[in-house]
Amino acid sequence: MAWPAFAEAVATPAAPGVPASAILQTALGLLAVIGVLFFAAYLLRRANGGRGFGASGPLRMVGGLMIGTRERIVVVEIEDTWIVVGLAPGQMRTLHTLPRGELPATSGAEGDFASRLAQMIGRKS
Repeated sequence: MAWPAFAEAVATPAAPGVPASAILQTALGLLAVIGVLFFAAYLLRRANGGRGFGASGPLRMVGGLMIGTRERIVVVEIEDTWIVVGLAPGQMRTLHTLPRGELPATSGAEGDFASRLAQMIGRKS
């Protein structure tokens, strides 16, 4: 919608007895409130170091693995330590503690699977 068409639509009263200025004032007020909310969210994210709203302090989740429908194993980093934690409904247990390391680079495991699958399909046909 082009700007002149929008201005014409706003200038036309929506209901009898409602002035166009009231509609325009309401629309501008709504835009101002939404703008303030976005600005506040930007400031909060910037103050938190770009980590979002839930992240705080030196705690960082390195990775995780779903074991069942409601069970997980998670690796959490706290400063120079990795903690392996088992999570289940209503339970959280430390499984292992180890010094901070590097995540292993993904070796061509996906490529190996693809080549083996191609070989197996080739054998059947």
